[in-house]
Amino acid sequence: MNKITQLFGVKYPIIQGGMIWNSGYKLASAVSNAGGLGLIGAGSMYPDVLREHIQKCKKATDKPFGVNVPMLYPNIEEIIQIIIEEGVKIVFTSAGNPKTWTSYLKEKGIIVVHVVSSSKFALKAQEAGVDAIVAEGFEAGGHNGREETTTLTLIPMVKESISIPLIAAGGIATGKGMLAAMILGADGIQMGSRFAASHESSAHENFKKTIIDVKEGDTQLTLKELAPVRLIKNKFYNDLQDLYSKCPTTEDLKTLLGRARAKKGMFEGDLVEGELEIGQIAGLIHEIKSVKEIIDEVISEAEYTLKEMQKIKF
Repeated sequence: MNKITQLFGVKYPIIQGGMIWNSGYKLASAVSNAGGLGLIGAGSMYPDVLREHIQKCKKATDKPFGVNVPMLYPNIEEIIQIIIEEGVKIVFTSAGNPKTWTSYLKEKGIIVVHVVSSSKFALKAQEAGVDAIVAEGFEAGGHNGREETTTLTLIPMVKESISIPLIAAGGIATGKGMLAAMILGADGIQMGSRFAASHESSAHENFKKTIIDVKEGDTQLTLKELAPVRLIKNKFYNDLQDLYSKCPTTEDLKTLLGRARAKKGMFEGDLVEGELEIGQIAGLIHEIKSVKEIIDEVISEAEYTLKEMQKIKF
């Protein structure tokens, strides 16, 4: 048992990222049943849909699970009330000021974790009273920090700045990656891309198959003027680059992005015009597997690698 397994009451210090259009109750409950901590991604759900997923998750697992809440969500007050009404005990917050909701949630007996991309914001989250930090490196898929700090350097920097439990995210999909993050100072890991390419992910099969075809260099961080996001290079991405060559305004970028672009790509499977969010680690994901297979492989590889490391002499 370590700080993360003790905090959440789970078997393994593995958290599934609350990814929009990927993280419904099927994925969250499967991760929790396999010994990790599953998260329902509220960022792509209307309030009534979130309630339905929470209720279904409670029926699908008797293990701890949580909800990831982007604080810029337009219906944030209603989302928070649903979480409280449904008795969810773990909330991961992101994309906003942790001071806004942390105290209120903790008064309701909820464990609060905040996602950051820098040691500066990790310290602010700790001061806001969160129970743990997710430090997400530049390699991560989806919305990302503007600092472009890689996980290799971010984790020890954040560890140096805070005293609460630390979860590493960004570029982790294997047991070796998990072990490396923990050697750098993390108490646990959060994986997104690896679980996006699972059978239980709510992503479209087209998107899942695209993930396992990704090679290094096939993703890029873009749209920093709006909200930085790492995307697979497709026609939509190329259209963005064409627009950038013309020195676009923020409004120009918003017009091209439009609405529901991420849903179109990841949930509906439009690989041409859709927004395909995935991390750099997709280059190491070669097969769509069940959540249990993924977690078992990660733990087995971490344990084996640790034993092999003990043979190294300097």
